[in-house]
Amino acid sequence: MRHNRRLRWAAIPIAASLSLVLAGCTQAQLNGFLPGFVEGEAPVTNNTERVSGLWVTSWIVLLVVGLLTWGLTIWAVIAYRRRKGQTGLPVQLRYNMPIEVFYTIVPLILVLGFFAFTARDQEAIEQRFAADEVDVQIEVIAKQWAWDFNYVKEDVYSPGIQGQLSDEGPKGSLVQSELPTLYLPVGKNVEIELESRDVIHSFWVVDFLYKKDMYPGKTNYMTIVPEREGTYAGKCAELCGEYHSLMLFNVEVVSEAEYEDYIDSLRALGQEGQLSNEYDRNQNKPGTGAPELKEEHEGE
Repeated sequence: MRHNRRLRWAAIPIAASLSLVLAGCTQAQLNGFLPGFVEGEAPVTNNTERVSGLWVTSWIVLLVVGLLTWGLTIWAVIAYRRRKGQTGLPVQLRYNMPIEVFYTIVPLILVLGFFAFTARDQEAIEQRFAADEVDVQIEVIAKQWAWDFNYVKEDVYSPGIQGQLSDEGPKGSLVQSELPTLYLPVGKNVEIELESRDVIHSFWVVDFLYKKDMYPGKTNYMTIVPEREGTYAGKCAELCGEYHSLMLFNVEVVSEAEYEDYIDSLRALGQEGQLSNEYDRNQNKPGTGAPELKEEHEGE
C-alpha cells in the first residue's frame, strides 16, 4: 500500500510537468518541426495535419520503445557487470518463454499498428472528389526539366521553363519571376492530374507534405483543398537527368478573385486551349509506330 502511494505521488508531478511542457509547445513543435505550419494560422491544405499527426505519433511511439530498450540495456550492463574478484562465467539463462513471447509479440503489434494507421491515412488522402465536387481541375505535365500547367475547366494553359540562374546576386541564385507558377484558389476542391512527357518525375510541394510520382503513359491524381494563402516552393523529387536540380516551380494559393484575374491574364496572352503530349519525345522512339527516318541518297 505504501509503495502504491509513493508511485501515485511520483506520477502527479511527472504528469503535471509533461502537461506544462506540451502546453508551451509552438505549432512547429507540436507538428514535429515539419514545414507548412505557422503559429495561429490554418494548415496549408486539408491533408497536412493528418500527415504531421502520423509523423509525430510514430516518433513518440518509437522514442518510448527506444528509451525502454536503451534503459534496459544500460541497466543490464551496470547491474550484471563483472565485480572485482569474480571469475568464470555468470549464471547462464536461456529459453525464457515469457520474455521470448514478449519481444516477439510487441514488435509485431507495433508493425501492424504502423501499417493500420498508415493505410487509414493514405486511403483518406488518396480519396478523390466526386466529379461534381471538383471546383478546379489542373493538368500538370512534367518534362525535362520544367512544368506545364493546364487549367482544364477554364481552358487556358501556362507553359514553363526550367529554373534560370541569375547573373546578379549570390552565385547560383535563381530568377524567381521566371519559375513556372501554379495558381490555386483558397478553400476550393482541387484535383490535379499528373502526367509526364519523357521520364519519371515527381510532383512535390514541400509545405503540402505530399508528393506523387509521374510516369510516362500513366495519369496519377492528387486531390487537395488549399486552406492558407501564400507562396509555396515545389520541385521534382525524382532524379530525372542533368538539370534535375533546376526543375523547380512555385504554387500561389490566392483568393478566388485573384485566381480569376490570373486566368483572365492567361487569356489576354493568347494562351487559350490545352497543351498536349504532342511534344512527348517517347512517341518518336522505335517500336512506337513513328515513321522511320530514311537515309538520304538511298540506293546510290
